[in-house]
Amino acid sequence: MSSNVGLSTPRGSGTSGYVQRNLAHLKPREQFKPYPTDGDLKHRQRQPDKEILEHDRKREVEVKVFELRDRLEDEEYATLSTALLRQRMMRLTWDYSVDEDEIEEQTDALRKKLLAEMERGGGRRDARGLKSHQVHELAEAKIKESDRFRSALGISKDYEEGSHWRKQEEKLRENLEKSGKEEKRVKDEE
Repeated sequence: MSSNVGLSTPRGSGTSGYVQRNLAHLKPREQFKPYPTDGDLKHRQRQPDKEILEHDRKREVEVKVFELRDRLEDEEYATLSTALLRQRMMRLTWDYSVDEDEIEEQTDALRKKLLAEMERGGGRRDARGLKSHQVHELAEAKIKESDRFRSALGISKDYEEGSHWRKQEEKLRENLEKSGKEEKRVKDEE
């Protein structure tokens, strides 16, 4: 046999004798399933991470503050450039610098205002404005939507799925027991 492939020699077989494994062969899967297959699976709502949500909200505040800072610095630069042009035209020498203190005051005021608004709960977005990678925000929006839907339908928070059927079965059992006791009582009286 030539290299354990069933040929005594590659001569006359139309092959070169080079042996390689079959990459197209699929090994049979194990019967193990990594997920539960029971019929009574309970749906658990994904809980959002509060720290990540808080971080994202603070990040949005800082983005707005940075945009304000950038805009103010651009305005200062524009006034600086026009002042420098006038200075060169008049051949005057005087120093004009960006007023950092004023910019800091305005950005701090905006930051405090936005953080106070965030604490009050304002500026919350609904699920339509969220992207698919914002899983924690989507989970929070889904929980709020479920709560609104549950309250609109008058369903209590401690409701268990299928509890209605259990109650019906218990009533049926009780009725059967009552009718059985009545039949025994009627037979005993006779």
